[in-house]
Amino acid sequence: MYFICVFKGYVMEQSGAGTGTHPGAGARPPVNDHARRAREAKRANAELLGIDADFIALLVERFYARIRDDELLGPIFAQRITDWPQHLDKMNRFWRSILHNSGEFSGNPMVKHMAIPGLESRHFEHWLALFYATLSEIETSAQATWLVADKARMIADSLLTGIEVNRRGMGGARAGKGLPHA
Repeated sequence: MYFICVFKGYVMEQSGAGTGTHPGAGARPPVNDHARRAREAKRANAELLGIDADFIALLVERFYARIRDDELLGPIFAQRITDWPQHLDKMNRFWRSILHNSGEFSGNPMVKHMAIPGLESRHFEHWLALFYATLSEIETSAQATWLVADKARMIADSLLTGIEVNRRGMGGARAGKGLPHA
């Protein structure tokens, strides 16, 4: 008997009746040339705009420095983050995954944000204002700023909407519609 199972993006082969193997046994990366080319193109396009790994690292460093010093958001982060270098590394991986489609971030930002009591629109509006100000400081091009700002707004919209839907059901489905654009 022979069967192939797709598990978390990996193809596993198993032969023989009743021979159970763990998820990593015999796993090999899938051959998907289209996805690889699309990922490479996204990164190349971002880098042409100046959105490279160094830009992302500078954005993360400066933005979270603002967050730590901020009266509204600083205390929220201070209660939850004890190891800032580890958090900054995670945020670098997150933003490279978003902007380069690198696939190196794993985590569930929605669950983390839903666990914070009292988060509301004003927090996300302020987060975006700080993010946009940081982008403005380090801007490599207007097109790069627009692209990164648009991704940040979509993330803020998604998180706020998820939180509000969790709290109020479908009444919160458009919670992020009023968030500012860059």
